[in-house]
Amino acid sequence: MTGTEALAEQIVRLLDTRLTDPLEILLEGHRSVDDVRRRLHRCALDWAFVIAYGPGPEAVRTIARLIATLYPDDHAFAPPVEWWRTPLGQAVARRVGHPFASSVSLAMAGAMLGISRQGVHDLVRRGKLPRHPDGGVAVSAVRERLLAADGAPPVDFDRPDEDIHVTEDFGHGQRALDPGRRSGGAERRSGSTERRSGGTERRSGGTGRRSGGTENDEEGQ
Repeated sequence: MTGTEALAEQIVRLLDTRLTDPLEILLEGHRSVDDVRRRLHRCALDWAFVIAYGPGPEAVRTIARLIATLYPDDHAFAPPVEWWRTPLGQAVARRVGHPFASSVSLAMAGAMLGISRQGVHDLVRRGKLPRHPDGGVAVSAVRERLLAADGAPPVDFDRPDEDIHVTEDFGHGQRALDPGRRSGGAERRSGSTERRSGGTERRSGGTGRRSGGTENDEEGQ
């Protein structure tokens, strides 16, 4: 079985377990579910090919759609360590790194790299994998090592990637990543409300002036 076929097979299993099987129960075995299941199975191979060989932005969008659909949650995406050893986990590690974390534990880095935790510890000790300031191992360095093993050109992690915006693409985890922006957004909305309120007061004042003008006209008559 090729890597793409193994990836497609895992996607199919996830689609069946998390989408079509519950849908079949909900619709009490309606035949329309079989049509959906067959279509999803056909799409799975296409998605696997895009993730493995497609252009970077297209692959990331495909991964984002699958994760948002198959792993819905109110919190950031946080699969168990061993998930990163699966075909989908390996594909995500190569294409994205980690969608919502800049550093990972030694055990998770080992799963991403397909080695043991002790192997990661040895790489860190020899300076082959840099420590992250917040602890653990830098995800960017793990991904760079994976791509180097695949023969891909070095990745310039200091240059902003204009094509891939992980937090925007993986929208369901954005709230967990950036609470400060929510607060700022609330303040801006509050300020906007105050400005609208001020505008209402000014309009009310204008109405009062117009009313005063009417009274003057009546006195003049």
